[in-house]
Amino acid sequence: MANEIKVWNKVMSAALKLPGVAVDREKFLRSALKKHCCDSHISAALDKGTAGIVPNKILDKIAADCIKSHTKKVTILSAAMGVPGGWATLGTIPTDIAQFYYHVFVVAQKLAYIYGYPDMRDEKGNLSEGATNLLTIFVGVMTGVAVAAKALQELGKMLQKQIIKKLPEYALSNGALQIAVRKIAKKVGMELSKNGISEGVGKLIPVVSGFISGALTYRSFKPQAQRLGMSLHNTMLLLPQRSSASQVQDIDYQELPPDLPPASE
Repeated sequence: MANEIKVWNKVMSAALKLPGVAVDREKFLRSALKKHCCDSHISAALDKGTAGIVPNKILDKIAADCIKSHTKKVTILSAAMGVPGGWATLGTIPTDIAQFYYHVFVVAQKLAYIYGYPDMRDEKGNLSEGATNLLTIFVGVMTGVAVAAKALQELGKMLQKQIIKKLPEYALSNGALQIAVRKIAKKVGMELSKNGISEGVGKLIPVVSGFISGALTYRSFKPQAQRLGMSLHNTMLLLPQRSSASQVQDIDYQELPPDLPPASE
């Protein structure tokens, strides 16, 4: 178990070292909401969270746009790094993984803030150890780990009741969450150990490897981000666990495709 956790911690550490990984909640929400809300509503959303202040449809629209933007960025990046003679000559497979999880962490923070989470940074604007626990839970939800979904539900309930004042500190000190984080880290680390190296072999295929890399990234990043967005939508807005397609189809924020792996412990 320890080895798998070390693999995940190593990947997370590499991604967290990249500039811009810690999202400024206030700056992001002001920018995202300014097209939809007046200043007083934006201020209220920053102070109390978006749920109940910003209409659900607007939150879903902002989330969908956010997922679309980051999917485009990470796909282009992956395709470029997969082309022999391009960025691949400067980096290694772990660098690719770090870049992928950089975007995973950024989009996860943005989605959490869209649906009402408080700031996950410390006073210096950095992501603390407690915040990295939250990011691990988000990644677990994205990749279908059942214990992560349960942890997210509990966090949603407590946030709705305003029990948690300092979320990162809570994520670091709560024993049940700590156990969940270790289980998620083991699962994700196991998958990285099993699949991370083999996927890099695609770089050895001349010319087309960039397109293959980009396509694989697109097929993994977008549905995973959608899964987290839908889970946050449901846990923070107190809606049924599975939203009907008719509620969100006009903004391209829909049920996950059938080829996504099922949830597992």
